[in-house]
Amino acid sequence: MPLDADALLRSLDDRADEMVALTQALVRIPSVNPPGAFYRDCAELIGARLAKRGFAIDYQRAEGAPGDSDAYPRWNVIARREGARPGPCVHFNGHIDVVEAGDGWSLDPWGGEVRDGRVYGRGTCDMKGGIAASIVAVEALIDSGAELPGALEISGTADEESGGYGGVAWLAERGYFSKPRVDHVIIPEPLNVDRVCIGHRGVWWAEIETKGRIAHGSMPFLGDSAVRHMGAVLERFEHELYPALAAKHTAMPVAPDGARQSTMNINSIHGGQAEPKEGLPSPVVADSVRAVIDRRFLVEETLEDVKGEVRGLLERLARDRPGFRYALRDLFEVAPVMIDRDAPVAREAAAAIERVLKKPAQFICSPGTYDQKHVDRIGKLRDCIAYGPGILDLAHQPDEYVAIDDLVASSKVMALAAGKLLGAL
Repeated sequence: MPLDADALLRSLDDRADEMVALTQALVRIPSVNPPGAFYRDCAELIGARLAKRGFAIDYQRAEGAPGDSDAYPRWNVIARREGARPGPCVHFNGHIDVVEAGDGWSLDPWGGEVRDGRVYGRGTCDMKGGIAASIVAVEALIDSGAELPGALEISGTADEESGGYGGVAWLAERGYFSKPRVDHVIIPEPLNVDRVCIGHRGVWWAEIETKGRIAHGSMPFLGDSAVRHMGAVLERFEHELYPALAAKHTAMPVAPDGARQSTMNINSIHGGQAEPKEGLPSPVVADSVRAVIDRRFLVEETLEDVKGEVRGLLERLARDRPGFRYALRDLFEVAPVMIDRDAPVAREAAAAIERVLKKPAQFICSPGTYDQKHVDRIGKLRDCIAYGPGILDLAHQPDEYVAIDDLVASSKVMALAAGKLLGAL
């Protein structure tokens, strides 16, 4: 029986309450990362539900991955359902971890409360609402009774909020995100229901340490302050590096507009003697200060040049400033990713958006990275996008929510795109 697209869309209108209930159930599991709590509970909720639709369920613990321990094991779930005949595989991937709730909430962050057409709670937007919408979309496809060639997969994976190394990266290293197993990947990240995300900027995290010599605080002239050396680094950043970054612009359709240039954030600065909880610290000159930088770069830049800008600045300081010594350590790096907007998964998602929302889709790139980086660089699979319900600006915020209308609309788009990619439409 062929797939009836209009009937499929009507059926998803009727499943709004299911999407809400599944979002609530996922949100009520506080799978906070760090430390990585309750991953198995989330994985089993997803697995038990999909097993009822004929999916084979595979639970994988990312043993040896960063953060994995017996106290906080990195569990992932991969569900696969083979179709009536051979064909491509469409995979929906969502991360089950969320950031801490933090302060400032007016509602219970783990309550999943429904109010004014929205589901509230930590992870509703980023991205348990997207997981729920994709699961219900796939269920509607199966329940349509249409012959679905190929295979459908849904995964719930760990640790995206801390780099994805216990989730998609670990699975990709074992072939879970490569051909011939998988052909098309949709990651339901919250990037607005009318936008197809085709990639992201690159990232380089690094630690800069300035070095000094310890001495008595009453006689700083006998020492060499690493704090003052770090101050010189920050001054050079302000007057040299930041203006240079602001002048670099990209053809990538990065959203928001402010991210269409190169950026750098100073994540943290640590140095000097630790201050005790009680009493006063000893009067000493700091002999070490560390700063962590977060440099986001464009597809037009190379990682070598990005690192060279910072190292060159530090080398100039070493020549110009008496006593200046430093160390530069890489922490994390990912190249920019951008697929062609005419690639199959991007094209079909855009067509589905136009059908469901009655307006053209926007193609964007994300200012930050997400798990597409691992699908691309490890799995060598280019046909991957991010598309899902929710507003990106709400991610990690107090009173995070996802609109119920967006859950339904995104579920329709995902169902239509999957049906087309499978060859059922």
